[in-house]
Amino acid sequence: QVQLGESGGGLVQAGGSLRLSCTASGNIRSINDMGWYRQAPGKQRDLDAKITSGGSTNYANSVKGRFTISRDNAKNTVYLQMNSLKPEDTAVYYCNAYVRTIDYPIRGYWGKGTQVTVSS
Repeated sequence: QVQLGESGGGLVQAGGSLRLSCTASGNIRSINDMGWYRQAPGKQRDLDAKITSGGSTNYANSVKGRFTISRDNAKNTVYLQMNSLKPEDTAVYYCNAYVRTIDYPIRGYWGKGTQVTVSS
C-alpha cells in the first residue's frame, strides 16, 4: 500500500506564494511520473504540472512561468512552488504519483488533497 501525504496549502493574498509538498510512503520500489492537479468547486480535476523520474517537466498553460515543480527522488517527494498566485488558483490541490511497489506493478495513487485559497 502506498500513501501520498500532502502539505503546504493555506490562505494567501493575491500575488503571494505557497510551496506544496507531497511525500510517498509504503513498500515502494520505484516512482515514475509525479504531478500536481487542482480541483475547484464544481469543476473537474485538471493537471497543473508533472515531472518524470528524470526531471522532465510539463505545465498547464495557466501556470507556466508562475509555478515550478521539482522532486527529490531520495525522499520520494515532489514539490510545487507557486508564485504570483491569483484568486482563480483557489482549489484543492492533489498529488499524484505512479508507483511500483514490492507487491504490485506500476499504478497511480492520489493524495487526499490540500486546500489553497487565494484572496483578492
